[in-house]
Amino acid sequence: AGLSEEEIPARFFVNVTVVKQRLKLSSVSPSLLEVYAEDGMTLEPLMGFTVTGDHARQEQVWDQLESSYSREPYVIRRMLTDGAVRATGKRARFVGVEAYEAAGGVVLRDLFEQAQGGWLQDPALIDRLVAEKLQAEADTIRAEGWRWVEVASEFPYGHAARMRRLAGEVVPLGEEEQKRSDALQEEQDRLEGSCDTGEVSPDVDQRLDAIEAELKAIEQRPRAYDPEEVARAGALISIAADGTLRVERGYVRPEDEPKVEANEVEVGSQSINASAGSDRAAIIDHATAADEAATPVAEEEPIEDDGLKPLSDRLVTELTSFKTLALRNALGNDPDTAFLAVLHALCLRAFYRFGTDSCLEIEARSAGFATQAPGLADSAPARAIEERHQRWADQLPREPEALWDVLMAFDGDSRAMLFAHCAALTVNAVHEPWQRRPKALAHADRLGKAIGLDLVEAGWTPTVDNYLGRVPKTRILEAVREAKGEPAAELIDHLKKGDMAREAERLLEGSGWLPEPLRGLDRDRAASAEPVPDSPAAADDAADLPAFLAEDLPAIAAE
Repeated sequence: AGLSEEEIPARFFVNVTVVKQRLKLSSVSPSLLEVYAEDGMTLEPLMGFTVTGDHARQEQVWDQLESSYSREPYVIRRMLTDGAVRATGKRARFVGVEAYEAAGGVVLRDLFEQAQGGWLQDPALIDRLVAEKLQAEADTIRAEGWRWVEVASEFPYGHAARMRRLAGEVVPLGEEEQKRSDALQEEQDRLEGSCDTGEVSPDVDQRLDAIEAELKAIEQRPRAYDPEEVARAGALISIAADGTLRVERGYVRPEDEPKVEANEVEVGSQSINASAGSDRAAIIDHATAADEAATPVAEEEPIEDDGLKPLSDRLVTELTSFKTLALRNALGNDPDTAFLAVLHALCLRAFYRFGTDSCLEIEARSAGFATQAPGLADSAPARAIEERHQRWADQLPREPEALWDVLMAFDGDSRAMLFAHCAALTVNAVHEPWQRRPKALAHADRLGKAIGLDLVEAGWTPTVDNYLGRVPKTRILEAVREAKGEPAAELIDHLKKGDMAREAERLLEGSGWLPEPLRGLDRDRAASAEPVPDSPAAADDAADLPAFLAEDLPAIAAE
């Protein structure tokens, strides 16, 4: 009748969004509208087709779904937007949808899923905008004087493991910042106290979240670094999981470490000129080996003279051998000091690149991950380890020589937690085809059982990227069968590999299913066995299925 989108809601007493959504249905192919008019599809699938105005593509997708059990709107939207970048993804959030559109990018928006922000149709443009923005940020960071700045949208986990991290000094709070922090803390305590007396109103809850965020921003103070250290160190710039910029300053590459100055190193009876850049440890090892090789089996008595000669290397070795045994015996009877000594050795390896000040020959190694799934560095365990490591690093001294005294001053609980952190960094449960270590992997399962490890609670869930899209169809069906039963597996067994993987991801969400390599010794395989279709277990699985799948169960059971 020629009414506007604002006049129609007023006449029919409905929300303007509802009107816009209904009018959007006119963008669907006329042939699909005829199918809808003849009850060939319901309204919800029809809504899914409105995400694009390409009628040919709409009809192609409908032809693919016409014989399928799954005609859910989310499936239709995903097929129509295949290859596009979700507006809620970290790259899109980093660049900003407005900047993407200003650069000529096209966004598909869905009136029926406005909260998701739509899909960005030009991945190449997104990649270019991300690279340009990261480089602009890198120029700003480089102006601080760093030797190098490395940029990537995402670094693999352990990328900086070979580099030394500068400690720096936390910039203290200014007078105004301290007053603001105290005021926020006081307000937070008052609001939390009022919450104990009854229900928390949405306004109070929102205010508490805002206070917590502001206090966290104040606590995360910038660090000041020695200009000489800055000149040899660098920074890593990437995108955090929430789409914000992540800047990690103060990494020193091994080749940029300060060189040993030219001097003479006294080793045993030899004097060696250690030129700049030489490896002091290698010189000492070489000289020591040369001394030992040159030492005769039967040592002659030293010639007496008026001067006081140093003791021979052989005699010093014999004396210190007894000292070593005495130390071993005494330490073996003093568990508290033994614990501290091991903790000291672990901390030297975990927090100091050249920390070799321990007489304990304990080698603490941390395995790297040469092969890893995308997003491992942003996973919940990786972020938690990184934050915990930084908290301990802030409490430990900058020089390893002062570490023992600091550990002595820690209370028992602090030592225990630091010990657990350092020990945890040495865990290696990675299966590598070229290195068979079945006993070590079995021990990892027993270790997980002892600490009550739950990999589902730790954040692992089967997705197309990390499992379902990388295994054969039989494996996908096996996973669905174990988690949801045979009827659920039959619902997707006719699909192509890509569609089957995506449907399985939806079905397995929240099921707690784990693939074989992630199951520990305490995981009962019998619980994952195929349930009998008419058993109570199968009925429970059917109750958990989406409505559009559960409706088809009686027909499948009859077949």
